[in-house]
Amino acid sequence: MAEIRLENLQKRFGDFTAVREASFTVADGDFFVLLGPSGCGKTTTLRMIAGLELPSFGKILLDGEDVTFSRASHRDIGFVFQLFALYPRMNVRENIAFPLRCQSVPRAEIRRRVAEVAALLRIEHLLDRPVAGLSGGDSQRVALGRAIVRRAKAFMMDEPLGALDTEFRHLMCVELRALHERIHATTVYVTHDQIEAMAMADTIAVMNGGVVEQLGPPMEVYERPASVFVADFIGSPAMNFLPFEAALARGAEAIRVGGASVPVPVLREDVSARPLLCGVRPEHIHFSHDAALRAEVLATEYLGNCQIVTLATADGTTLRAKADVNTAAARGDHVGLQFDAAAVSLFDRASGRSLRTARDDLPLGTRAGVDHG
Repeated sequence: MAEIRLENLQKRFGDFTAVREASFTVADGDFFVLLGPSGCGKTTTLRMIAGLELPSFGKILLDGEDVTFSRASHRDIGFVFQLFALYPRMNVRENIAFPLRCQSVPRAEIRRRVAEVAALLRIEHLLDRPVAGLSGGDSQRVALGRAIVRRAKAFMMDEPLGALDTEFRHLMCVELRALHERIHATTVYVTHDQIEAMAMADTIAVMNGGVVEQLGPPMEVYERPASVFVADFIGSPAMNFLPFEAALARGAEAIRVGGASVPVPVLREDVSARPLLCGVRPEHIHFSHDAALRAEVLATEYLGNCQIVTLATADGTTLRAKADVNTAAARGDHVGLQFDAAAVSLFDRASGRSLRTARDDLPLGTRAGVDHG
């Protein structure tokens, strides 16, 4: 397999810039996910890596070789797209074998590799069936088989599960990750679905407006979002954002929200002259009779294993908490709220970027305790 490196990659379509100075490395054997909303530049970035679009500026290196302006056919990359694009007049075996036939691979080798891939994807029983009658999940397996049978240096996948229903998508997420564990192929995967990204990725690049907002493993992107956009895009429900009443100096340990003092991780930088936001995820908000911060319950949503409670503070800020199903919360109730202080994020309200706090010095996954030193 191969390492993929992008250096200051840009793509312009007339006056519109689709991708702005993208620089990152996809490690050899990494399952790398480009995640973001429609129009953010993720598919354009994938197409430039694949050679289907030429960049306006920048450089693309595949396994150390500069392939910036090489044709797609010269990059040794396998493709899997949302539309399966199977050949309807061929059966499953012939569809998988087609790339090898185009390369004039000997027939015995084709038979051996098709059988190997079919076993890997658990579709041996489908090899002699026409593709027209296959389910969406089986069609996607055939499309995957046609890509990996070539043993390419890297694989590009552009929303390959987008055409499947919810049940199949969940199943294929599990199977794609399991397949990756078996073949360790360098993979760049495009999706707008955060659940797919979090379930499968080794590394996530969150894109917005043609810019890579954050790059990192799923837990880091979720727990330590680099911007308001990332915090809002990742998570369901999304992170709550609360403007607070006074600017902070370096070393501050608390903020005032809704007239109450709320502890936060110690601020590591001086932002005393800038308006800020406090960010807290729904699972880090808890009900407490003794809490100074009060809120009114606006609505509850029962989800089986938990409930989502929508609340409004005294200053009119709306937030959502993820509570145990046995927690008493009815519309019109007034409750006290406490935050997991070590899990709170602080953001610059103007730029949207996160600020450095004591939580950045703690191991990922830390849930309790605040550094006051």
